[in-house]
Amino acid sequence: MIAASNITLRLGKKALFEDVNIKFTEGNCYGLIGANGAGKSTFLKILTGQIEPTKGDVIITPGQRMSFLEQDHFKYDEYTVLDTVIMGNKRLYEIMKEKDAIYAKEDFTEEDGIKASELEAEFATMNGWEAESDAATLLNGLGIDTEYHYTLMKDLNGSLKVKVLLAQALFGNPDILLLDEPTNHLDLDAIEWLEEFLINFDNTVIVVSHDRYFLNKVCTHIADIDYGKIQLYAGNYDFWYESSQLLIRQMKEANKKKEEKIKELQDFIQRFSANASKSKQATSRKRALEKIELDDIRPSSRKYPYIDFRPNREIGNDVLVVDGISKTIDGVKVLDNISFIVGHDDKIAFVGANEFATTTLFRILAGEIEPDEGSYKWGVTTSLAYFPKDSAAEFNRDETIVEWLTQYSPDPDTTYVRGFLGRMLFAGDDGLKKVKVLSGGEKVRCLLSKMMISGANILIFDDPTNHLDMESITALNNGLIKFSGVTLFTSHDHQFIQTTANRIMEIIPDGKLIDKMTTYDEYLASDDMAKKRQGVSTAVEEDED
Repeated sequence: MIAASNITLRLGKKALFEDVNIKFTEGNCYGLIGANGAGKSTFLKILTGQIEPTKGDVIITPGQRMSFLEQDHFKYDEYTVLDTVIMGNKRLYEIMKEKDAIYAKEDFTEEDGIKASELEAEFATMNGWEAESDAATLLNGLGIDTEYHYTLMKDLNGSLKVKVLLAQALFGNPDILLLDEPTNHLDLDAIEWLEEFLINFDNTVIVVSHDRYFLNKVCTHIADIDYGKIQLYAGNYDFWYESSQLLIRQMKEANKKKEEKIKELQDFIQRFSANASKSKQATSRKRALEKIELDDIRPSSRKYPYIDFRPNREIGNDVLVVDGISKTIDGVKVLDNISFIVGHDDKIAFVGANEFATTTLFRILAGEIEPDEGSYKWGVTTSLAYFPKDSAAEFNRDETIVEWLTQYSPDPDTTYVRGFLGRMLFAGDDGLKKVKVLSGGEKVRCLLSKMMISGANILIFDDPTNHLDMESITALNNGLIKFSGVTLFTSHDHQFIQTTANRIMEIIPDGKLIDKMTTYDEYLASDDMAKKRQGVSTAVEEDED
């Protein structure tokens, strides 16, 4: 069990949290949600002791071990992958190193023998003999092959490092597990594995995530941060949303009835307060009126952008023909004879672990790079807007947001441009911020404004849900569902894919293509995925249904 007792945290004059009291108990998984800036990550750091609250205490059941997802990706650069995972249980790792040091002594004394015996006993109690195999199982489950287990952390790329640090947090069956955005940078197979791990985890879990499907799958409770308070709800994310909306509706209906009663009493008092025969009744109604209190319904601190892609031109039947595209980068064949035809009703999700291949294909289709072989042809009625995975160069400019968006606008009128920025929550002076100092989420919202203002009927998105909060993901999700044009996209958000796509493509590691006219859930249950899980090479297929 871990609990917050009267936790208050002040940053200058602002109170981020005010007298928060909440208890997280064993056997439950708590999804910690709230708008950007509400303090989700900060609250986790208070629980771990990384941040000291202004007032209040964090209470943990004596003897319980807490583990959390490390955010410093360079902290373990000089350690091997396997050692980094085992260091998730600090005491176990200390015992291992202390034992090794004792046994390495040339002048091994009787005192050393006694100490080694004590360490061996503690080591056995902590299941130390299974430590390496347990660590390897976690790594393999997250998609890190055995060949990397003895590699130094500094030699891994960013996404592999994230997986190792996640394995470290999960290692050794911690009593309390705190995870801040654990699905970031994970491929969909790794996310699915993590979901099953947490579903079967018997201890206390507190997780921050923007992935609605993930929260629905793993959470038994939702802890909602709003206006410096944390309200606990039983159930998953969808249940929280329905419950919170129902509560607001009930409060509004109750207030409406109270307002009607107030008006009725006020009318009676006004009519009969001067009437001697009715004065007692008027006085009685005054007392009744004083007792009626309206519920204080504070609007949520959450803000939903308005995302609406409206094509300037209706798309024709000829959309895109890709014929035998191949591409080799740094000696590796990334795309191998890729061919497909896109129809005017297609919303295609590119899934799977081979994300670099998808990015390469998108860059070719957007005209950024040329294929080595093959060709592609867009239809004459098509117009394209592209959301790149790496947009750093786009924002390396000394321009305000308004100036930046104006250059992409068909109408240079400032009011017209500001209208699109306002939809994406850049109101007033926000539009005067320099684009080079924007946060990751702000840059994404700028790119979405650019795509909306383009009026394109073809949208290509390379992982647009990264850096977005839950509200923005929901708004983008709804915007793409309503969009009447063609979409090609990739995302790590299961619900985003399932509710948007009607066609699934996967570029498998050999650079070839699987193409299915199906929903994402149906694809995951298909024979192709079963073969992949068994390690069988899947041939190129195309569903004609």
